[in-house]
Amino acid sequence: MSDHFPCPRWLDLTSREISFLQSSAVAVMVVGAIEQHGAHLPLSTDLDIGEGLLEEALTHLPVRFPLVILPPMAVGASDEHLSFPGTLSLPPELAIATLEAHGDAVARAGLHRLVLINSHGGNKAVMDLAALRLRRRHGMMVVKVNYTRMPPPGTLPAGGLPAEELRHGLHGGALETAMMRHLAPDKVRLDQLDHPHSRGEAMAEKGLLLSPEGEAAFAWLAEDLHPAGVVGNARLGTAELGERLVAHYGKRIARILRETQSMDTGHTRRR
Repeated sequence: MSDHFPCPRWLDLTSREISFLQSSAVAVMVVGAIEQHGAHLPLSTDLDIGEGLLEEALTHLPVRFPLVILPPMAVGASDEHLSFPGTLSLPPELAIATLEAHGDAVARAGLHRLVLINSHGGNKAVMDLAALRLRRRHGMMVVKVNYTRMPPPGTLPAGGLPAEELRHGLHGGALETAMMRHLAPDKVRLDQLDHPHSRGEAMAEKGLLLSPEGEAAFAWLAEDLHPAGVVGNARLGTAELGERLVAHYGKRIARILRETQSMDTGHTRRR
């Protein structure tokens, strides 16, 4: 790890300074969500985790790495959580258009690389569509980073999460709770930690191929997984585990940023 040098944030620059950014620079944006996470985690959980992982990644980049940080997209596509108070959600079409509008601005600034760090599963589909449109429109390299699809935390030293929790603790479980206890411990209601069992666990016990996630996944609302809208064993989510998880994901995101910066975008082939 090199000595960390603060990367510029888009909103802190002047219009003139934006125009002087290296054409090979990478624009990065956290794509989060404001949605229910049960009785123990705040509505800001996904956004807090996304921003925390980016901040960790920055500490693993070389000095003066050509990166500019866009403002986060705080509200995402969270229709599956609308049955619970507090959830904010953009209609999918608007979420796609919002991502495209950010990409259009990056292209107007003369940049050809955009990395989206997604911390909410419901954003994946809209990111896929927006990224493809930006590729077609601008020849832009759009990299979609979903930390939940990175190598499982079970590969970490002792104290990692069991396979059952990784598979079924989809929302508000040990993984999110651990990272929040590390990143924003004052926001976690420790007296509300619980272990609600997922419908997915019951289906797996019956040997079904159908599941909320997997080779034969079905569309689900949060209450389909459990009436409380959360699943997984939050009691396993310690702050110590959260620190290791954030470091694990942050290092991988830093590597992705470096690889994106060095990759040929082929943007001269745009139509």
